[in-house]
Amino acid sequence: MITMRRAVERGTSNLGWLDSRHTFSFAEYYDPAHMGFGPLRVINDDRVAAGRGFGTHPHRDMEIISYVIEGAIEHKDSMGNGSVVSPGDVQRMSAGTGVLHSEFNPSKTEPVHFLQIWIQPAAAGLPPSYEQKSFSERERQGTFRIVASSDGRQGSVTVHQDMSLHSALFSAGDQALLELGLDRRAWIQVVRGEVVVNGARLGAGDGAAVENERRLEVTASSAAEVLVFDLP
Repeated sequence: MITMRRAVERGTSNLGWLDSRHTFSFAEYYDPAHMGFGPLRVINDDRVAAGRGFGTHPHRDMEIISYVIEGAIEHKDSMGNGSVVSPGDVQRMSAGTGVLHSEFNPSKTEPVHFLQIWIQPAAAGLPPSYEQKSFSERERQGTFRIVASSDGRQGSVTVHQDMSLHSALFSAGDQALLELGLDRRAWIQVVRGEVVVNGARLGAGDGAAVENERRLEVTASSAAEVLVFDLP
């Protein structure tokens, strides 16, 4: 069963420098029908103006993934990490017992478009930690590449939850298959383009909950980028 969450149905907020779309309830946007999906708690589709960003603020007991679509985001945190996240990079910060961080668009002229993803950890009170890895277009073209997992397999970043995140890039006409295990469910998020998943058509910004399906069969109607969260 596939249950759609269309892009136009998402919550919205616009602060001028920040234009955000919320797949699930977040901050001032509250929808009791969309509080998350399993341990997947937040998918914010954010566009940040040039030279602007999120000042230093705290997090606790959350796995936070940043996935850049266009532009770049500069990260700094109280663990001493400082980095720039660009398309193809996956950044994971485990807030654990508490961490402070900031995220800014370092460009003076171009906006940054990125997804901010929050996943509830399997346990509270973990030590804060940070990880960032890059995944080339070639290794994601026409196939689902695991980019985050509970055990860091295949060079993915490690998330403290029984889940995995897969990223794929498609040209028009490409097809890919992703097997789901028994008693698993999935969340699909279309980053850009248009695809057909098990007969259901999804466009840019669309999401979908997948339950009681053993596999995902994806056909790209156009150039596209797709994320799949494999969840308990």
